Amino acid sequence: MQGQARLAAGRTEPGATHLGRSHSLDFLRGLAIAGVMAIHVSQSFPSNIRAVDFTFVCGWVGVNVFYFVSAMTMCLMWTQRASETNPIRKFYIRRFLRIAPLFWIAIPVYLAVNGTGPSYNAPNGIGPLQVILTATFLHGFWPDSVNSVVPGDWSIAAEMTFYLVFPFVITAFGSRRHLYLALAILLHLVNVCLFKPWAFALFSAYYGAGHEAFVWNALHISFLNQLPIFLVGCALFFSLRDGFARSDAAIYAVFVALSFAADRATGSHEFNYLLINLVLGAGVVFCIRFAIRLQPLEALGRNSYSMYLSHFAVIAGLHRIWPLADGLVSLLLAYVVTAGLAYLVARATWHLVERRAQDLAHRLTAPVTKAAPRLDANIAVGRGAGA
Repeated sequence: MQGQARLAAGRTEPGATHLGRSHSLDFLRGLAIAGVMAIHVSQSFPSNIRAVDFTFVCGWVGVNVFYFVSAMTMCLMWTQRASETNPIRKFYIRRFLRIAPLFWIAIPVYLAVNGTGPSYNAPNGIGPLQVILTATFLHGFWPDSVNSVVPGDWSIAAEMTFYLVFPFVITAFGSRRHLYLALAILLHLVNVCLFKPWAFALFSAYYGAGHEAFVWNALHISFLNQLPIFLVGCALFFSLRDGFARSDAAIYAVFVALSFAADRATGSHEFNYLLINLVLGAGVVFCIRFAIRLQPLEALGRNSYSMYLSHFAVIAGLHRIWPLADGLVSLLLAYVVTAGLAYLVARATWHLVERRAQDLAHRLTAPVTKAAPRLDANIAVGRGAGA
């Protein structure tokens, strides 16, 4: 495949050395899960101090950091395995077994915890459609399936859909990072100028008056709105590996200018979101380039997926028994307890679920070794006797 050849022929600059180490990526994952927990803890245990609560709410950017790290990790894994046979099939096996087992366990757990009645994310309640779409990772394509069965599952939908298209994109584009940026720009403009206005009118009419905010939020967290983040992450990977150029800065400037114009013309309110993500991308590059690491965050990062799924249940349980009144002390203690319990759950699920799934993935994707030809019995005996 031409894309594979281009990847294999790519230069290995100092940036590749940093990318080849997992410490900075684990640090970024840990930073991301710390932010995600911060926003959700503050929603249940507010300090009632505006500056503090605002700081905790800013943890929402953790999911976007996950997206950048995911894109870079996928590019790194793909380039390292550029010569293996059946790379697409093996990629899907690894990704599916990394995500699905734990997610499927979370579905009945959260149905039991939260019930199936009407809620903000499911105005008409949860039925078989929402459960089936969630279990098949298609919930990101229907508004009342997102975040209704499993809290925070919108990011899982985006991740799995990205995994679906990633092998074809990287095979077609190879290491030509400008193509990733061009596609990111195109999809961003299609989303804000065409898809989002059309889908907002369609789903607002479907769900009826009073649900406009719900529809708007569902479209904001949709895969089409998140895909440019993943594509920028791929471009940043190859920029780190092969070196940045002035043309990169020019393309990002064009991206910002076109997004600003589209936002003014349509009122999509996605321009600020794009700027925030570009700043986050720069921060991710900084951490990798300078090999930033911190062991406690790296430990969280290595267990971030299970912590992401479990911390919602931990917060819900704590909220029912929490003895302290809202305030700064309550918020800080709740955060520490949530992080600690979610980490313990993650360690348990690693041994019970994730390690077994990864072992299975390894067995299914390991290269097939041909058995050595058997020696003739007489020859074997003769060699043994003469030894």
